[in-house]
Amino acid sequence: MIRIHLASVFVDDQAKALDFYTRVLGLEPRQDIDMGDGNRWLTVGNPGAPGVELLLEPSAHPAVGPFRDALVGDGIPATQLAVDDLDAEHERLTGLGVTFVQPPMDFGPVAVAVIDDTVGNLIQLAQLKG
Repeated sequence: MIRIHLASVFVDDQAKALDFYTRVLGLEPRQDIDMGDGNRWLTVGNPGAPGVELLLEPSAHPAVGPFRDALVGDGIPATQLAVDDLDAEHERLTGLGVTFVQPPMDFGPVAVAVIDDTVGNLIQLAQLKG
């Protein structure tokens, strides 16, 4: 059986990303391993729920910049995170100064919004209904 274990987003600053994804979004730190040259194997995950982790990967590779610039320019999120109540998260995150590049929108079975993660990515928040 194949299972998803790890997904990643490229980040401009791993320390800033860790702060945003944990303190602001509420994920918990999982792994933090020094990889040398100032890089870390740095992951976060769902609080209290072992399993899939998100790798906050350094964006130093030359292909990352043009790729991310194209995604952001077209409004395409790098990944999607689930929320239980999108309106409540919108209010909470707005209060913390998070920039919403797309406010909450209702599409029937799902409501979505898109935020700027402050380290180079757009991240979609999604509330599955029903």
